[in-house]
Amino acid sequence: MNKIRKGDDVIVITGRDKGKRGKVSQRTDDAHLVVEGINLVKKHAKPNPMKGTTGGIIEKTMPIHQSNLAIFNVVSGKADRVGIKQQADGKRVRVYKSSGEEIKVA
Repeated sequence: MNKIRKGDDVIVITGRDKGKRGKVSQRTDDAHLVVEGINLVKKHAKPNPMKGTTGGIIEKTMPIHQSNLAIFNVVSGKADRVGIKQQADGKRVRVYKSSGEEIKVA
């Protein structure tokens, strides 16, 4: 079970974008996530008249390793760790380690 999933609100804990918050838009592989507005890089793009794109320098969001991210707890206003609890019916749910309450995806 992945502790950080698509749609989660996360905060960057290390690196160039430390302290920035964003929403996970996709998982590229087991360890990398794409977060909106985080890890932006400038790419040089060639024009492609067949697709109707113009050339130039564009800003692109690149994947970031999940170890550099922590889930953001709205109640406490801080980064938090994720735990997994088994409910009575056998269903596994993600919970905040600090408070023990269930993580709900918006």
